[in-house]
Amino acid sequence: MTRGILRGRRAQAGGLASEGTQPAARSQEQSLATSIDRTMPIETSMADAIRPGLNQTPASGKAKRVYLSLGSNVGDRVAMIRKALERLGEAGIEIRRVSSLYRTEPVDFRAQPWFVNCVAEAETDLMPLRLLRTTQSVERALGRRPGIPKGPRPIDIDILLYENVVVRSPVLTIPHERLGERRFMLIPLRELAARLRHPVFQRTVLELVRDTRDTSQVIRLKREA
Repeated sequence: MTRGILRGRRAQAGGLASEGTQPAARSQEQSLATSIDRTMPIETSMADAIRPGLNQTPASGKAKRVYLSLGSNVGDRVAMIRKALERLGEAGIEIRRVSSLYRTEPVDFRAQPWFVNCVAEAETDLMPLRLLRTTQSVERALGRRPGIPKGPRPIDIDILLYENVVVRSPVLTIPHERLGERRFMLIPLRELAARLRHPVFQRTVLELVRDTRDTSQVIRLKREA
């Protein structure tokens, strides 16, 4: 079983959820932002606590390498990311490496708590659409329900890259359509694969980070001394 996969040290980050929140034009947004807890324990890195998953490699011996973005801004965000990684491992997605955790400013629906985000490098024999359905199943199992688009959510799992595959369909886009526009995706991805090349833009992650127009704050959380 993958229980206990992720153990790390935690640092306190009081008031984290309220950082970066801006006044909302709508009272609905304001009530959402204020109704969510504003303190959380922070576990700053998950990479050194990963152990190999229990999933078998496909018969061909050639699992596909994928990169997933995970984020949460409701409840115990770190615990939710940990649970999501465990559930993914149990569902045929073998987690190989995980970036540090980052405190990230909301970029679309701004009147909400800041997120905690990371990127995971994984291997799987699931095909892209099946991978999408699996990540969505994990999100539902961990309490995600339909709500305000881009609003607060307990867990968000996005497929950033799937080998060099390009998918364009009504339900799935790979590489992620906003990968080049979102620092909360690019900065953790750079930590794992700085020279990885975007299969459509033909630019490295380093170049995408350098050239993105996104100016939102992405703060790497420091480890305890």
